Amino acid sequence: MAQQGNQLDRKKICCSICLDLLKDPVTISCGHSYCMKCIKSHWDTEKNMKIYSCPQCRQTFTPRPVLRKNTMLADLVEELKKTGLLAACADHCYAGPEDVACDVCIGRKLKACKSCLQCPASYCEKHLQPHLEAPPLKKHKLVEPSKKLQENVCCRHDEVMKIFCRTDQQSICYLCSVDEHKGHDTVSAAAERSERQRELEVSRQNIQQRIQDREKDVKLLQQEVEAINGSADKTVGNSEKIFTELIRLMEKRRSDVKQQVRSQQQTEVSRVRELQEKLEQEITELKRTDAELEKLSHTEDHNQFLHDYPSLSPLSEFTHSSSIKIRPLRFFEDVTAAVSEVRDKLQDVLREKGTNISQTVTEVDFLLSEPENMTRAEFLKYSCDITLDPNTTYTRLILSDGNRKVTLMSKHQSYSSHLDRFTDCGQVLSKENLTGRCYWEVERRRGGVCVAVTHKNIRRAGSSDQCVFGCNDKSWRLDCDYNSYNFYYNNVSTPVSGPQSSRVGVYLDHRAGILSFYSISKTMTLLHRVQTTFTQPLHAGLWFDNCWSGVSAELCKLK
Repeated sequence: MAQQGNQLDRKKICCSICLDLLKDPVTISCGHSYCMKCIKSHWDTEKNMKIYSCPQCRQTFTPRPVLRKNTMLADLVEELKKTGLLAACADHCYAGPEDVACDVCIGRKLKACKSCLQCPASYCEKHLQPHLEAPPLKKHKLVEPSKKLQENVCCRHDEVMKIFCRTDQQSICYLCSVDEHKGHDTVSAAAERSERQRELEVSRQNIQQRIQDREKDVKLLQQEVEAINGSADKTVGNSEKIFTELIRLMEKRRSDVKQQVRSQQQTEVSRVRELQEKLEQEITELKRTDAELEKLSHTEDHNQFLHDYPSLSPLSEFTHSSSIKIRPLRFFEDVTAAVSEVRDKLQDVLREKGTNISQTVTEVDFLLSEPENMTRAEFLKYSCDITLDPNTTYTRLILSDGNRKVTLMSKHQSYSSHLDRFTDCGQVLSKENLTGRCYWEVERRRGGVCVAVTHKNIRRAGSSDQCVFGCNDKSWRLDCDYNSYNFYYNNVSTPVSGPQSSRVGVYLDHRAGILSFYSISKTMTLLHRVQTTFTQPLHAGLWFDNCWSGVSAELCKLK
């Protein structure tokens, strides 16, 4: 019921002349209702005083209708006022703080439905009627309601600005054109708008062309992504198949070796068991003969001894100990050595080929060009505050300047022992974990320094490749010498060309797997970029050649 009341508010109980609630409502014969005062005033202003019309449907009446109050409609309005259902009816026509108000309305202003650029003023539906009916006003330019109409009026002469001064690049009125703008290059605002409109269209065409070009680029990149994914899936499938075949081959070879060893084991054990049984029989026979001889040797009757002696069975031919060939205890160790040799050769092959495969996978060119096109100012948005960790510092390195600067010394320092310390490599790690997007710069002095990024679990003790930045699959490093650059990963060296500078910038996008090195001088030049997959947080690292004391490097403070 309330909803029906609101609909009735808006459609039935507002006067279409004053746009306010009906006061003393009257209904004329065409069926439309008005305030009695409003319709009387309307008919009083009719040009033809003998013909009267409805303001809404334009139906004419002759003679002038006699107006009587519509008591039922008046009672309905009063009832709705009492129930509070008329608030929206009255308020929805009036201008609020965010609306454009009619400039003609007196008192509480109605919402404007149009603004006139020539007047300049805004009009409600009622006060707009002259612009829709009067021929001179029909030529005015009507636009959607605007609060900025006064910006079209000259603040000095209070005239509409219809002229544009190209000399001063501003809109002016006609009085300005003959006063302070006299002699300037002036045109009508419409002409300047046409010129700018053409420029705007050209700009839009350029933008639309760029949009099309970028959409093509995005499509190409998407095709590239699909090609990469397809190639990677195919390669993984083929690799799995090849490694499965290799594993199957190794399993078969393992089974063959096991079977051969067990077969040879059985043959050798049978041979030894047979000889062992023969010897045990000989032992039994010898013990029996020895017992007979012992018994005979105790016979006291000489004649009995001489009688029994010839009857003793002669000794059979026994196996001589020299005819028994004892195999060495290391009989099967030759097989173990042969298998170990196969393992070592296979490891060498896998290590060599695995490095090439890893390098091939790691050095996939990064397809998106955003980092390459970024300016140094844009990189600085990702700058991070990095300090060096004293617990990781090699004993010939010394930290200073709040653990930002490191210098290579000629003698070892008396540092306490720590499991995180590099024992034989002139290296040091950052204290902070690096995740997300990070950017930092390193300033080097008096020699070459290697700028690195590494996993935290890189080996610390010793000087093997597992400890040195860039010589394993846990770290990446850029060698910065006097006149050259070289990039290292997994002990594979890649020459890098670029302008020489004492400062190197490093950009890391951990999530995207991007690591880039830049030469920083007056310009910022990309030296080398790799894309890979980082499986854990990283640390910044610095590496020094132990032969050159006095060389230093500093993590720069970036603003």
